[in-house]
Amino acid sequence: MKQTILEAIEVGYRHFDTAALYQTEQPLGEAISDALRLGLIKSRDELFITSKLWCSDAHHDCVLPALKKTLKNLKLEYLDLYLIHWPVSVKPGEYDLPVKKKDLVPIDLKSVWEAMEECQALGLTKSIGVSNFSCKKLETILSTAKIPPAVNQVEMNPMWQQKKLRKFCDEKGILIESYSPLGAKGTLWGTNRVLECELLKEIAQAKGKSLAQVCLRWAYEQGVCVLVKSFNKERMKQNLDIFDWNLSAEESRKIRQLPQCKGFPAGEFVSDDGPYKSLEELWDGEI
Repeated sequence: MKQTILEAIEVGYRHFDTAALYQTEQPLGEAISDALRLGLIKSRDELFITSKLWCSDAHHDCVLPALKKTLKNLKLEYLDLYLIHWPVSVKPGEYDLPVKKKDLVPIDLKSVWEAMEECQALGLTKSIGVSNFSCKKLETILSTAKIPPAVNQVEMNPMWQQKKLRKFCDEKGILIESYSPLGAKGTLWGTNRVLECELLKEIAQAKGKSLAQVCLRWAYEQGVCVLVKSFNKERMKQNLDIFDWNLSAEESRKIRQLPQCKGFPAGEFVSDDGPYKSLEELWDGEI
């Protein structure tokens, strides 16, 4: 992991997205220290570091200690962005996915967000935001927030374009960050749907680009921040090679018309005895 991150910095990546859940905070911190020592970057300020609050810490009094632990793992004084990972709380103590359904408890979005605002006021993170939030859950936060969320990080790719959510966030000045821009093949929740899409294959072939590059260029053209993951140095380079060409109006129109299907419904957060009794409730119908 540390070596991969160093290679990414070498190739030109500057935004690194981690989370308490991922167990990648420590290797990322070590890679940042090494990158400074090796002169790959001159200062930590050249990097944009994001981490996330896990569900077991999504309680007012757990937020600040959780962020301090994250900063200790990363050996950093501040984050650039700190996100609520899911609109979900579980009993404190465990960092697991799937969560234990018996541990699901209602999340108090108002008080958790107040604690996030306190983290920003203390200078421990430059910005705060959310992840996997629907329009309705964003409205709940916005109704009492002193600092609105800067970002909503969500699943987004040509097969799950998030048109309604993107419009809402655009109107509210919230930046969308796209995770799984290639469909997350090979992960617990991912599918091959994006990488096996015939239309995207045709566009890639016609342009002399990879299918991944077409997906990343499409997301970039939507004005969102794209999070892309690779352990392969050549693919890291390819994934950056999306800025000196564009999709035609006709290609974009065809992509807009692709049938939509969410890749990661997150059924593990749904329980007859929990706060969300259906996927409809978890996503407020945005599924």
